[in-house]
Order: sequence, then C-alpha cells, then structure tokens
Amino acid sequence: MEDIIIIGGGICGCSLLYELSRYQLKTLLLEKENDIACGTTKANSAIVHAGYDPEPGTLMARVNVEGNKLIERLSNDLDVLYKKTGSLVVGFNDEDRKTIEKLFENGNKNGVPGLRIIEANELFDMEAQVSREAVCALYAPNAGIISPWELASAQAECAVQGGAKLELDCEVRAIQKEKDGFIVVTNKGNYQARYVVNAAGVNSDKISELIETKHFSIQPKSGEYYILDTTERNLVKMIIFPCPSKLGKGVLVAPTVHGNIIVGPDSKNWKRDDYATSREGLDAVRRNAVRTIPTVNLRASIRNFSGIRADAERNDFIIGESKEIEGFFNIAGIKSPGLSSAPAIAKEVSELLHKKGLEFRPNPAFIAKRSVKRFKYMNEEEKKRTIQENPLYGTIVCRCETVTEGEIVDALQRPIPPRSLDAVKRRCTPGMGRCQSGFCGPRVLELIQKYSHVKPEDIPKDRKGMYIISGETKTKNNTAQGVVK
Repeated sequence: MEDIIIIGGGICGCSLLYELSRYQLKTLLLEKENDIACGTTKANSAIVHAGYDPEPGTLMARVNVEGNKLIERLSNDLDVLYKKTGSLVVGFNDEDRKTIEKLFENGNKNGVPGLRIIEANELFDMEAQVSREAVCALYAPNAGIISPWELASAQAECAVQGGAKLELDCEVRAIQKEKDGFIVVTNKGNYQARYVVNAAGVNSDKISELIETKHFSIQPKSGEYYILDTTERNLVKMIIFPCPSKLGKGVLVAPTVHGNIIVGPDSKNWKRDDYATSREGLDAVRRNAVRTIPTVNLRASIRNFSGIRADAERNDFIIGESKEIEGFFNIAGIKSPGLSSAPAIAKEVSELLHKKGLEFRPNPAFIAKRSVKRFKYMNEEEKKRTIQENPLYGTIVCRCETVTEGEIVDALQRPIPPRSLDAVKRRCTPGMGRCQSGFCGPRVLELIQKYSHVKPEDIPKDRKGMYIISGETKTKNNTAQGVVK
C-alpha cells in the first residue's frame, strides 16, 4: 500500500510529488498521458505572476505571493530556465487608471514587494514599443518568466530519483473508499493508498465525482497564442499586460526564457482536451496585442498553439480535504496564477497531509539539486571541455536551437525518459526553433528508437496515437514495399 497517490502529472501534481519526496513516504503519481506536463502545464503563458491580481484574503493570493518566492529558489536548485523580468499592466484612460490603482492596492495587501504606478514618460523609458496612447502602468519587479514543463519535469525526475514512483499511460477509472484507505482502479490495475490527492487539472471535477458528491465543476477555457521567431527577441524586455477584464488578464506580449516572444491568449469556453487553434481566436489575439504593442510583428510567427485552463465557478483555488470523504484531497480550479502558485500549493497540501497523521521523517535519498548541460549557453572553453568529455556534444542535431546529440541522449537517459518527439523537445528544446523539427525531427526519432528500443512507428509526435510514420516506403534493395520482382 502507498502512503499517497497523486492523480495528475501537471505542475501541481509534480510539485507535490517533489515536496513529499523530502520525506520517507511511499508516494505514487498516476498520469493518463505518456508523459508528465502534457496538459495545461505545456501550453500556457509561462509567466510567474507577482501576486497583485487575486483578491486579498483569498487562498489564491497567499499561494501566488509565496509561490513567486519559491519558484526563484527552485529554479536555481533544479537548474530550470527562469528570469525575473518584471511586468507592466498598461492603462489607456481614466477607467484603466482606476483598475491599476485597485491592482496596486490589492498587491500591497497581498504583500507584493516593489509595486509602483508609473506615468507615461517612465513607461516609455522602460519599454519603448508600448503604444504612445498609454497614460500609466502598474510596474511589478517580481514578475518573471520560466519554462513551465521543465519545472514540472525537474521536480518529477528528482522525486523519482529519490524514491517516489510514477505510472504513465495510467488512467483512473474508479476510486473506492476502504476502511484503511482507498483503492484506485486504473486501466493498468488497482492501486491502494492511505490518502489520495486529486490534481487532475481540467478533469479534476470528473475525478472528484468518482468518489464524492459533485460540489464544483470545471469549465475548460481555451487560450490561443503566437510564438514569434527569436529575430523579434528585443521587442519587449518585460511582460506587457493590458488592464484585466472579467475574461482574464488579457492578451500579453512577453519574452520567453528561450529567446522568443509569446503573444496571447484569448479566452473562450471550450471542450476538454481540444487543443485546436482557430482563425477567429488568433485574429482576436492580434487585435488586442497591437493595442499595447503596435509594432508586434505577427508575420514572424513560427508556431501557433492553444492551451486549456481549468476554470471553476468560484473565484479561488479549490484546495483541501473533502468534506465527505476523509483522506481524499482536491487541488482543483487551478487557473492563472496556478503555475506561479504550484510550489506553495504543494507545501500547503503537504502540511494538510502531515496534520492528518502522516509521519514526516527526512528522506536521506532526497534530491535537492540537479544540473543540466545546455551547449548553446556555454562559452568556448566550456564547449571544448564538454566535447572532450563526451564527443556526442560535438554533433549538432537541432541547428535552430543549437542542441547537440549529447543533450538529447542525456535527456533520454534521465529518470523519466521521454517517449515522444515533443517530450524530448520539452526536456532539451530540439524542434523549438524556426523550422519546428523540419530538420532535426528525423534524427531525434532515430535517437529515441536507439536508446528506448522501440519501433520508429511506435514513437508519437506527442500524445499516444499522434504517429509520425506508419512504416517503410522502400525496402533496402530500393524496391517499393510489398512489390516482389
């Protein structure tokens, strides 16, 4: 029997797995996809919010501000790409100024450090490309940008290396309460645990309803984005928001930790697990983006994508033990600022489990730190030394992102090996550049085949079923397959 089963391998599930791996506990994470961070965590704005948006006194406000602090430390410890850029909420009229003043007041009550309302001249000095129609802005120096899927995978890998367990392709179908805990029924068999934590993202309401009366529902919201080529990297230095509305924080223009510019999202009610983009959605993003940054060049887009957010009917996160089922916990309704809040949410739930009677003895095998080799960020001396130590680092596989064979092989040999092209991309970025895997994709496929010992036709682009190839087109003697001379 496990001590804790966590359902869902997004940023919240992985953060909790890592937090619990500090202790001598039997912890198991169940994820229905073929990799962690396959849902909202892989498709969002990648922003670490400062904490001025949530209403003072809410759980959301507390964990946002605390999570902002924890993420900076975690990123240093786990060698995750992160940068504290600061953010600006831009106002264009008197009504916007009132909104900015309210956000400033919220932020001060929430304990956000360094907030300032700035006027147009200072705003234009900070960000030259902001529309000259702007009259003021809220400046939050503590906001930042991060690689969200990397933060999730770093925590999960360290947790597994320290003794936690992970089951992928493992879909939960039923949960039964027993005298001494729970039986979790999956497509891979049954698992037993003393406690269960539901961190299933947009499906958290469905998981909750497997064992307790419906008391919340998730309305998935879609948001569409543009990713611009690194040629546009100097467009803005900070995260640029418009004033928020009832639909959300609005269309942002921001740098990414990989050197691109991200623009989006729109917001509309949508279907679960539908990541399609649309002309209407992308047009809405364009119309709103040019209002704050008129010079944004969307012709430099190298990729569009959409993400699904788990929006609950209440304006706060749903975190805590079920009122009906003792030992069953929910982490639900985790919309923005969920990424920013995840490490603090993990500590919150960990403490709740401790109060329920779990003994928290320090784990001597806990992995507190890791380091990753990123060839393109090395100086010439470091590159030479790295190639001498491992000649695979002398072969460039992804030209756009300068990713070497050594980095890909290292990723394939980590505690949670990637099983798809996009899973490799999330670990070390091949295919993230201008050609979007057009050049490096076949070579990455070969490396996955070589080190994972699977047939090439069984390697998906991302999720299971997203096949890349279906078989050979020609035999070795250059004869069409199936044709006999």
